Amino acid sequence: MIDSIEQGKIEARIAGLITNKSDIKALERAKKHQIPTAVLKPSSYSDKKGYEQALLDTLEQWQPSLIVLAGYLYKIPSAIIQAYPQRIINIHPSLLPDFGGKGMYGIHVHRAAIKQGVSESGCTVHIVTEKYDQGPILGQKKVAVHKTDTPQELARRILTQEHLLLPQVIGSFIKNLNSNS
Repeated sequence: MIDSIEQGKIEARIAGLITNKSDIKALERAKKHQIPTAVLKPSSYSDKKGYEQALLDTLEQWQPSLIVLAGYLYKIPSAIIQAYPQRIINIHPSLLPDFGGKGMYGIHVHRAAIKQGVSESGCTVHIVTEKYDQGPILGQKKVAVHKTDTPQELARRILTQEHLLLPQVIGSFIKNLNSNS
């Protein structure tokens, strides 16, 4: 997203980065670009409500117009979905509705696609709803699945398409938000 904004492909500002991991490159990159960050680990809170409130408080402070999930593996709490209706999007490494739902993330998706013997997979950007991977689809990119593919090889090819698709969808989404304001 940083690159797409700097290259003028997306007219936006990144309000902040929330992660549950303190040792990821994205944090370093965000700090380098003066993007606010927050590391919120569910295990650091005494209960689910405390974690949800920390998420809400951080988002309220940053006031994003759009929330983009990319590598965020926790189910988004209902309170967040209700506070930002139709304004949370996710990128998923399959052609939804195939290989979506609880437990279907990362390499698990690619293993399942290869095991099932599909000829194509890909990635999907969709609106986040209260049901895993079932929100309206905003865009998809297809990738051929070769008989000789390993899950890792398929993952690499799909990731390349994710890096193309996500900025395209975000750019369109933001244009629509701005034209409806």
